[in-house]
Amino acid sequence: MDEQVDFIIVGSGAGSMAAALVLRDAGKRVLILEKSDLVGGTTATSGGVMWIPNNRFMREDGIPDGTDQAIAYLDAVVGDHDDRPGASAERRKAYVEQSPQLLDFLVDHGLAFRRIPSWPDYYDAPGASVPGRAVVSTLFDIKQLGEWMDKLRPGFLPLPANLDEAMQLPLLKRSWAAKGVLLRILWRVIVDKFTGRKRATAGHALQGQMLNAALKAGADIRLNTPVRELIVEDDRVSGVVVATASGDRRIGAGLGVLINAGGVSRNQALLDKHMPGIQADWSSVQLNDTGEMIEEGARIGGALAQMADRLGMPSAMPPGVDVTAIKPGLQNDMCKPHAIVVDQTGTRYARESCSHVEFTRLMVERDRDVPAVPSWMVFDSQYLGKYMLAGSMPGPKKPPEWFDQKFLVQGETLDELATACDMEPATLNATVDRFNGFVRQGHDDDFQRGDAPYDQWVGDPLHDPSKTLGSLEQRPFFAVPFYPGDVGTFGGLVTDASARVLRGDGSVINGLYATGTSTASVMGAVEPGPGGSIGPSMTWGYVAARHALKNTT
Repeated sequence: MDEQVDFIIVGSGAGSMAAALVLRDAGKRVLILEKSDLVGGTTATSGGVMWIPNNRFMREDGIPDGTDQAIAYLDAVVGDHDDRPGASAERRKAYVEQSPQLLDFLVDHGLAFRRIPSWPDYYDAPGASVPGRAVVSTLFDIKQLGEWMDKLRPGFLPLPANLDEAMQLPLLKRSWAAKGVLLRILWRVIVDKFTGRKRATAGHALQGQMLNAALKAGADIRLNTPVRELIVEDDRVSGVVVATASGDRRIGAGLGVLINAGGVSRNQALLDKHMPGIQADWSSVQLNDTGEMIEEGARIGGALAQMADRLGMPSAMPPGVDVTAIKPGLQNDMCKPHAIVVDQTGTRYARESCSHVEFTRLMVERDRDVPAVPSWMVFDSQYLGKYMLAGSMPGPKKPPEWFDQKFLVQGETLDELATACDMEPATLNATVDRFNGFVRQGHDDDFQRGDAPYDQWVGDPLHDPSKTLGSLEQRPFFAVPFYPGDVGTFGGLVTDASARVLRGDGSVINGLYATGTSTASVMGAVEPGPGGSIGPSMTWGYVAARHALKNTT
């Protein structure tokens, strides 16, 4: 070896920093290797939400939860499937037990978090929490990072606004409470300007806190250092080969190697192999999510599973949005009153208010029988005046190129709209008439939109009697196309309840651990609630580090 450390972590996501903190606590030499020139991975550009059951903030707020309740919920929504070994009952139980311990560990080390006051679990199933299990970072002053501030991957929201505050901003024209939230955010902007702070939010804040803690703890973080190969000696992963400006370098790791290098969202060849028809350009993850460490783990015998599963997100592709960038997600748009989703025949096929992962899965399944990629979000002038659309604020004024390039299609009647979208007018008219009938009777008989607590939460809090059901009847009518995008993948290396990578026969590859979207997810093919990817990434990083300290075999 050209160099020797105790533990190597490939990738710089939140799970990597959690593992590093555990190992540095024990005085171990930790090396984090990041192939890009920025720290943070896709987590930094995300909402930064962690789904953590039975967490300390729920207890502080008097919200009932417990291990048995959370396990019952995962049993109901994830379940047991032979083709999803990452989501085994043993791993689900370990996650429920270990994730609150991870959170306590981070809080004890000075990191600050909070519970989103209301964000229901996505499924109305036994054990679900209606107040929700969502935990996020508090606002964090990224100037504390010093020279590392510019090495942290930027977030999606350049305002010192908590997520739950940002969610109220679209209601500005209709809600005095939302106006108060805006004033609070603007006051923070003014205070930050005069105090020299730069408070970040969401995933940017989470990764800022985690990076700051890891640096203070003494973790060695190297950017622009891609791992080319895992070194195996005496039936054990003992280090890595990295590419440097001066050539390849062999670095040994006495306690093991943790892979947390992202999924395959940006690798078109792997998508073609495991998810035919899915395009990398639809994804909103950062460009380095190309899965080479998943392939390298497989090369030395690691089993792969759940490669067709992903964190789907219905994504719009408006003119001017770079395919390499974050796409406007439409899940929170299409579940508002006065809007529905139809396939290319003009037929409604799913509950618009379900989770983004669920809807994207249903969209892909529909497309196998009826053309549904892209699908159309259809809405009327009532919608356009009140709700956000593809990242634009409420109101009829939209970029002219949206109309010119037929991203936003308009028709004075439903017949005109259907013709412009190459649908059969009679079919679209029948679909809208049927939906309007459900609105009048107060119940969606086809897909039960609005029945579940999450449906009500994600709708319009100012719309009565239903938060999500509203008729399409005010001319002109509009439609936008959207695609089955994603914010990550759910497949990868199979790991056990200690985050150790397994072979196809179930045996352990000694010295090799994995977490994050490099692994077959403990959530199977679903997301039980907000943060069903980041929570596990951090938890299994924490679990892997603790196991490496206790037992290296």
